[in-house]
Amino acid sequence: MNKIIYLAILVLFLSSCGIKYETIPYLTDLPQSGNVSEEIQNQSILKIQKSDILSITVSSLDAQSDAYFNLGNIGTAQTSTSAVPNASPNGFIVDQTGNVQLPYLGAVSVLDLSTVEARKLIADKLQEGGFLTKPVVNLRLVNFKISVLGDVARSGVYPVQSERITVLEALGLAGDLTITAKRNDVLLLRESQGKRHEIRLNLQSKDLLNSPYYYLQNNDVLVVTPSAAKYASVDSKYRNASLIISALSVIALLITRL
Repeated sequence: MNKIIYLAILVLFLSSCGIKYETIPYLTDLPQSGNVSEEIQNQSILKIQKSDILSITVSSLDAQSDAYFNLGNIGTAQTSTSAVPNASPNGFIVDQTGNVQLPYLGAVSVLDLSTVEARKLIADKLQEGGFLTKPVVNLRLVNFKISVLGDVARSGVYPVQSERITVLEALGLAGDLTITAKRNDVLLLRESQGKRHEIRLNLQSKDLLNSPYYYLQNNDVLVVTPSAAKYASVDSKYRNASLIISALSVIALLITRL
């Protein structure tokens, strides 16, 4: 009789290992009816950090001087960059002191500046120093990337073409979370100003939309935690097979007892 009770408990346990629907949707506490609008106050501006690679191109009334300044950027593979310190075929590298080494100007500190601020700073220095006449500076970050790991469809490192990407957009690049992922426990790893930050995000809460971490920064890493159901079985077929086998065992035992 005890064996029958134990087997019945096992069947109930296996049947409870499935994924509950309420753990699957995102932003479950948003209003279910009507339209809601609110001001965006948490959008963070991308800041230039050490080891970033900047594409910097300049145009002015002096095309010959412009060409020298633009040596260290994409599209100049036919021209040697050896004459430009700290330049690579992809752009100018921000060194560990937060500077970029630019033609005419030498070391320019761009650490923690936005691309708009850095663009204006360089243009002003070129104009005020008399190096170029009415320079127009185009500057962008060319190594902006984020990583998504864990219980997602396609984990990997994803380049970002613009200066804006959200947590939800990043997960979309990775093919979204699997059905077994924990939506209330996504880990964000961020390195900023010499510190590593570990932040837990709840994708089921509307507070995510107003979080200071909703907009990602360069080199951010999202780690999606799998739920216990991930380890309970490999897939739904395996779960169903286990449940059926257990149920048949109980029925067979009952028949033999009768």
